[in-house]
Amino acid sequence: MVHQSSGLPAGDFRYEGQVAIVTGAGSGLGRAYAMLLAARGARVVVNDIGMRPGPDGAPVSSAELTVREIRALGGEAVADTSSVATREGGQAIAERALSAYGRIDILVNNAGNISLTSFNKLDLADAAPIFDVHVWGAFNVTQPCYQQMVRQQYGRIVFTTSGVALFGNGGIAPYAAAKGGVFGLLQVLKLEGARHGIRVNAVAPMASTQLTEDVEMPQYHQVSEDMVVPELVAPVVGYFASRECPWTGETWSAGSGSVARIFIGRTPGFFKHPIDQGALTVEDVAGHVDRIRSEADYTTPESWPAEWALLVDLLTDRK
Repeated sequence: MVHQSSGLPAGDFRYEGQVAIVTGAGSGLGRAYAMLLAARGARVVVNDIGMRPGPDGAPVSSAELTVREIRALGGEAVADTSSVATREGGQAIAERALSAYGRIDILVNNAGNISLTSFNKLDLADAAPIFDVHVWGAFNVTQPCYQQMVRQQYGRIVFTTSGVALFGNGGIAPYAAAKGGVFGLLQVLKLEGARHGIRVNAVAPMASTQLTEDVEMPQYHQVSEDMVVPELVAPVVGYFASRECPWTGETWSAGSGSVARIFIGRTPGFFKHPIDQGALTVEDVAGHVDRIRSEADYTTPESWPAEWALLVDLLTDRK
């Protein structure tokens, strides 16, 4: 379970004086994030390219509808309808925040799309729009926002990854690969951002949204809808977006009141010194599978150089 290290009660997590951008905030998870941040004092740029029915049933910008909800509750927000899928769109989103509010403190990369088909039947051309939104979208929006955060020497970035990428699920290869790419970007920015006061984390949501409607997931139907709502994911994003959050490089699964850390571990495995004991062979690998796969005493290197340091220790410890 998650323990908030600051010791502050939940009501003390506030964002007055801070500016947040939430992409894909016209509905679902993004709307829940935007509403939470605005309710706690943030000025929010609500980004979405979609439409949904307005009060009279006519289609209205979904970003504008979320803005109206925020303002009706006394919050401050502006709408943006730029596409995250282009460099120009990403730059426009950042400029919208700067022109409206003069700074960028929080970026929540939430915009998404999905395509469902088995890998065997997949038309690879259909994967391009998924990568454009999830992978290039993360680059397109994050870079101009990150550059502003470097100038400020402060920022909070929240990426959206998925259990589909981290644990797998059939029939959804482009989405899984794209969300895996986001996880890789996180591992770089957690290191590069640290020296600039920028903390970068990811949420892996477990909620019922428009994107999950057609996913083959019978587990969704085993609980009532009010148990898998986006609002039960939003507090994790709110925590990652706060000044009080000390973590960077974390990925937390969140949904239905559950919050759990997801991480990559490295087992002690098998080691054969290439000088003292001779070159590794296929037979060596096959003969030590149990040791290679054993999860006892695993480590979680904070970077690839940190993993290399473990190997160097083995190579130089010749007692």
